[in-house]
Amino acid sequence: MRHILISSLAILLYLTSGALIALRLFRRDKRRLPGRTPTLLIGLAGLVLHTWLVYDAILSQQGLDLAFFNALALAAWTVVALLLLSSLTKPVENLGILVLPTAALTLFLEARYPSQGIVRATAHWPIELHVLFSMLAYSLLTLASVQAILLAMQDHYLHSRQPVGFLRALPPLQTMESLLFEMIGAGFLLLTLALASGFVFLEDMFVQHLVHKTVLSTLGWLVFGGLLLGRLRYGWRGRTAILWTLSGFLILVLAYFGSKAVLELILQR
Repeated sequence: MRHILISSLAILLYLTSGALIALRLFRRDKRRLPGRTPTLLIGLAGLVLHTWLVYDAILSQQGLDLAFFNALALAAWTVVALLLLSSLTKPVENLGILVLPTAALTLFLEARYPSQGIVRATAHWPIELHVLFSMLAYSLLTLASVQAILLAMQDHYLHSRQPVGFLRALPPLQTMESLLFEMIGAGFLLLTLALASGFVFLEDMFVQHLVHKTVLSTLGWLVFGGLLLGRLRYGWRGRTAILWTLSGFLILVLAYFGSKAVLELILQR
C-alpha cells in the first residue's frame, strides 16, 4: 500500500511539473505561472520519490529485479535525473514536456503490473557495468530523441512561417541542433561501452535469448555512428539529423524493451 501511495504522489508531481513546462511554452502571459526553478523543483521532488520506488522494486536479497516494468521505471528515472542535472547548465528543461509524463506512465505501469526478473546477486561485475552503461546510453539517446522531436517542430513552424507561442521559449535553432549532437555524441560513447562490456559475458546468444537484442543494439550503434560521421564529413543537420536520430532511437527501443517484452510478457521466460 505504501508503494502505491508514494507512486501516486510521484506521478502527480511529474505531471504537475510537465504541465507547468507546457504552460510556460504555450502561454504568452507567464506572469501568473511559477518560474523555471520552482517548476524544476517539483520535478525533482518527483524524482526523489521515484528513487525510493526504484530502490524498493529492483533491489532484493536474490539480486536485481529487472523485470520489464521495473526496467522501464529505472530507465525513466535515469532519463529524468539526466534531464534535471543537464538543466543546471543548459536550456534543456523544455524536454520535460514529454519526458516527465512518460516517467509518470512508467511508474503507473510498474505499480499496476508487478513482476519478477532477477539478475543474480552473484553476477559478475561486467554484467553490472553493462547494465549501468546501457541505462545511461539509453537515457541520453532518449533525451536526444525528444530534442529531435522539438527540433522538428521548431523547423516546421519556421519554414511554414507560422509563429506559435512556444517557439519564443525555445533556444535558437542552431543552439537546439548543437545540443542534439552533444547528447548523441555522449550517448554514442556510452552505447559503445555498453556493447563492449556486454560482449565480455556473452557466451551463447541463442541460448541466452540475446540474438535480437545484440543485433538490434549493434544496428542502432551503426545508425548513430553513421549520423555522427555524416555530421563531421558532410555537415548533416536539420531533417536528415532528425530522421537518423529517431530511427536509431526506435531501433534501441526495440532492441531492449521490444525483446524483453516478447520474452517476459508474451513467452513468459
